[in-house]
Amino acid sequence: MRMRFVELTVGTFMVMGIIAMILMAFRVSGLSAQSNGDTYTIKARFENLAGLTERAKVSMSGVTIGRVTNVYLDTEWYSAVVEMEIYNSMDTLTLDTSAAILTAGLLGEKYIGLTVGAEDEFLEDGDWIEDTQSAIVLEELIGRFLFNKAEEG
Repeated sequence: MRMRFVELTVGTFMVMGIIAMILMAFRVSGLSAQSNGDTYTIKARFENLAGLTERAKVSMSGVTIGRVTNVYLDTEWYSAVVEMEIYNSMDTLTLDTSAAILTAGLLGEKYIGLTVGAEDEFLEDGDWIEDTQSAIVLEELIGRFLFNKAEEG
């Protein structure tokens, strides 16, 4: 009887652990069915996305306010265009809002961080964010460091 209780307890913990891993995988991948209602679309151009993908978070001050819906190459400007759906509850993004590609956590998940400016007018559906900062690529930083060290020596 005692052995059966231990086996059931271990089995229960194993099932709970597997369910927790599945839920965490859905949350990290951005596949959750979370919806905050109506949205509006804004766009931004970046020189380097460094792994930013569709369904990535768009956040402000650490709070998720939208998702990346489309990423494509603009053949006229030869830069990456990112389309973002922003929740209608965040309709106070000013025209001088800036966007940066940031990295979250140890796994290197990329997301877009928005910072509001001081303008009086607000972004509307289809507007562009002009002030953008591309992702920092570790390989480029190491290359610059080594190049500078080689010039010094």
